[in-house]
Amino acid sequence: MSVKVLALGAWLKNRACLTDGPQVHWSAPHGDLRDAAACEALEASARDLVAQHGKPVAIAHDRHPDFFSTRLAVTLAHEWNVPAVAVQHHHAHIAGVLAEHGIDAPVIGLALDGVGLGSDGKAWGGELLKVSPDGFERLGHFWPLALPGGDAAALEPWRVLASVLHAMGRGNEIPERLGPQAGASEARMIQTLLSRNLNCPETTSAGRWFDAASAALGLAPRRQAEAEAAIALEAAATSSNQDIPERGAAAVIGGDGVLDPRPLIAELLSWPPQDAPRAAAWFHHELASALADWAANAARRHGIEIVCLSGGCFFNKLITRDVTERLVSTGLRVARPETHSCGDNGLALGQAWVAAQTLSNEEIKPCA
Repeated sequence: MSVKVLALGAWLKNRACLTDGPQVHWSAPHGDLRDAAACEALEASARDLVAQHGKPVAIAHDRHPDFFSTRLAVTLAHEWNVPAVAVQHHHAHIAGVLAEHGIDAPVIGLALDGVGLGSDGKAWGGELLKVSPDGFERLGHFWPLALPGGDAAALEPWRVLASVLHAMGRGNEIPERLGPQAGASEARMIQTLLSRNLNCPETTSAGRWFDAASAALGLAPRRQAEAEAAIALEAAATSSNQDIPERGAAAVIGGDGVLDPRPLIAELLSWPPQDAPRAAAWFHHELASALADWAANAARRHGIEIVCLSGGCFFNKLITRDVTERLVSTGLRVARPETHSCGDNGLALGQAWVAAQTLSNEEIKPCA
């Protein structure tokens, strides 16, 4: 990046940065922008970065129109007479890897996390992308799941398992399977929401599938702190000291580029509770295999030699290790964040990179 860009980061785990050629100047972490204090801290950091390192030629921000960071970007862009550049969340995740490693060739990107607004206005989170300095193309995504109750489903993994059961045509099992944990009346209510498609926005989030797997094995709490279910699933898999069994189920990669993990969850539901660690290890093994095949097939189709991994799901060491090893074994180069986080607190670097490329590829006018 040869131009100076201020990037205002993500909604969750916010952190801003100002890029100046090869130099990256980071702000302190601010936390989540639903907190007024974090919003105030972001604005103070943005102004401080510019005071220390000079006025940027553009301000990059998430494409979500209602985020405080978006409104701040537009305000500062007017004040400083520079353009504000909206950047899609998962594009930014992969772009951050290109920025860190100095990659200027097209790559295949696996961007796996909890949620980010897609360019179609829907909630994304399990994305197969082709990314280059010219932009990005969505090549595939995880099977879209309904989230009964909307954002509440991210906090209650059993709701996501209910959604998977419904998506498998097994919605009649929801009260019996989930009533003991969630309460009979609440389980029936979620069954009704799903059957009537009421307050059930769709998401392609990879993170929600980890929640569903954890809930299927009885590892997830009824209500979780951030990523608690996924962390429990990884811990159980790590604790297993038995060989990973051969099972008939496998995630399906459709001709439309959709990766469907429903067969994996169906298989987990058949394991006895005492085998949860071994089942968790099997789930990681099979999902990593599908992810590697998904990315490798895309790389072959497009004549690309590099696959980039980013997004909060790659905090999972088992998935990261297995996907990397499988891709490397096919002759592909794998790049992932090393000096910045793969999660949302490293997102600003990718936003800055995309904005810099946008400025070099087309004429961007300052905010009117």
